[in-house]
Amino acid sequence: MSDLSFVRQQYLNYFKSLDHKIVPSAPLVPENDPSTLFTSAGMQSMIPYFFGAAHPEGKRVANSQKCFRADDIEEVGDNRHTTFFEMLGNWSFGDYFKKEQITFVFNFLVKELKLDPKKLYVSCFSGNKELGIERDNEAAELWQELFQSVGVEAKIIDNPEEAGLQDGKIYFYGEKKNWWSRSGVPVNMPVGEPGGPDSEIFYDFGEQDSDLARAMHAENPCHINCDCGRFLEIGNSVFMQYQKTNSGFVPLAQANIDFGGGLGRILAAYQNQPDVFKTDAFLPLIEKIQSFTSFSYDDQDKQKYFRVIADHMKAAVMLMSDGVFPSSKEQGYVLRRLLRRALRQAAYLEIKQETLVELVPSVVEIYADFYPQLKEQQAKISQVLADEQKKFSRSLSKGLKEFEKMLAQKSLFTAEIAFYLYESFGFPFELSLEEAKNRSLQIEEKIEEKYQSKKTFHSLNSKQGSQAQFKSGLADQGEMTTKYHTVTHLLHAALRQVLGDSVEQKGSNITAERLRFDFSHPKALTAVEKANVESLINEWIKADFEVDKQIMPKSEALKTGAVALFIDKYPDIVNVYSIGKNPSGNKKGEDFISRELCSGPHVERTGVIGEITLTKEKAVADGIRRIYALQKSA
Repeated sequence: MSDLSFVRQQYLNYFKSLDHKIVPSAPLVPENDPSTLFTSAGMQSMIPYFFGAAHPEGKRVANSQKCFRADDIEEVGDNRHTTFFEMLGNWSFGDYFKKEQITFVFNFLVKELKLDPKKLYVSCFSGNKELGIERDNEAAELWQELFQSVGVEAKIIDNPEEAGLQDGKIYFYGEKKNWWSRSGVPVNMPVGEPGGPDSEIFYDFGEQDSDLARAMHAENPCHINCDCGRFLEIGNSVFMQYQKTNSGFVPLAQANIDFGGGLGRILAAYQNQPDVFKTDAFLPLIEKIQSFTSFSYDDQDKQKYFRVIADHMKAAVMLMSDGVFPSSKEQGYVLRRLLRRALRQAAYLEIKQETLVELVPSVVEIYADFYPQLKEQQAKISQVLADEQKKFSRSLSKGLKEFEKMLAQKSLFTAEIAFYLYESFGFPFELSLEEAKNRSLQIEEKIEEKYQSKKTFHSLNSKQGSQAQFKSGLADQGEMTTKYHTVTHLLHAALRQVLGDSVEQKGSNITAERLRFDFSHPKALTAVEKANVESLINEWIKADFEVDKQIMPKSEALKTGAVALFIDKYPDIVNVYSIGKNPSGNKKGEDFISRELCSGPHVERTGVIGEITLTKEKAVADGIRRIYALQKSA
């Protein structure tokens, strides 16, 4: 067993021994949640339970959650940032709280993994008087007692960013470091959003002998949140106990725990290896890449390229295993960007692009014991990658022609040109700059700074556009969104009745304005088929059928005919929603119209939904169709 598998399994076994139910990882693309493209934290699917909804598995759950963070794509290249990672998580929904959680995580690290407690440091929230939230002395004192119980002195230090380490163990930081919500610091949180103070755990790899460290410490003292490379955050316990209202922050009806610890980072601490790319999570990939090139990973000038290829190829394989394929929009666009960035980096190591397909088995080998479906999908993933490589070769040719065309009109290579090439053709900034240097072109002063400014401006505009979607998804249980959640089930059932049981849901996106539904089908619906699907849905709505919810074992639910998207993501105990009594019986003679496993909110009777109309229908991938549904205006 690799150390990666050992650390993951040790965590799950430990929390199982503490009466936690181990739940499966949700897919990398959240179901019925338009607020985000990817699952970026284990807590995304847990939001309703912080507000008191009953989790099917009870008040204590834990898992290892697959995560992907697109915001980190540009950060990949140092020794710790990755786009895909697993997050070890444990949650308490109104059960245990601060004392138990801090004890649990300390014992896991020190007693189960046997990390040296002298190498562990923690941070706590310094409080905010304006918000009426006190300094978290309780957490600091709990940590202090635990350190002292294993013979480690644990001084508590204020203002570490100014005061430095001062031989401390426990440090107080403000809301920029030790407050957690999905939207960041309290001032950015929308009304209704939950959040709370947190306590982060850091591992000390020792003082760094590097130019970066010396430059940073020349003006500012080192502290545990310093970026010099000495300290690595390996876990964060969020005390999810507040909700933002129009009049400020109020306590939630129940105090919750939300812990997340990066498996790769905990593994780095376990192996005492500051470079995550030299741990079991990446080393097989790095060694495979080295076999393709004469360059060494230890060559500082080439190291970034190794890391980008290894990270992006792993992330691409994991995304494709969860049903994401290259396209020009949304998740597919991000995947395409990953693949093309990895393929282009290969040139810097003098690796043929088509060789990168050979990395797929290495990714499968790293994760096959915990994600056995990867082996089944290996051939398909390899073929998609090969096809994408061919497409990129054509795009690269077009991009280089555009590069020449633009530069024929301008002798100066500018940030504006670099950003255009990046947005239009996927050219990384480094690639454009290298192309310009190879052509001995004059380069705009402070081009990197200006380029980053353009990217930041673009990113802020994109975020402002996405904030309008923030309230949607599983966290949004508003009236219209709830109606559309139920319509999703009716639409799925109607498509299966009209087109056949080969129809399977491939994803959905729900807002308060409309429903979008992806499904498997080889060709466009005819006008008659579309009309029949719409007629069935409205017939069932008009019949005012009961929407019945039952909680039962997953194995039993599947025996009753219930269907599910990504069956493996559901825990052993599930919510099953059954709709109606089918007056004519469906093709199997079952007496229900729809029966599905689902974690979303639903209406109690179909009659409250109102008449639905189906709008445009189109292809989004080979064998995958997309259809939209709206409530008809009164």
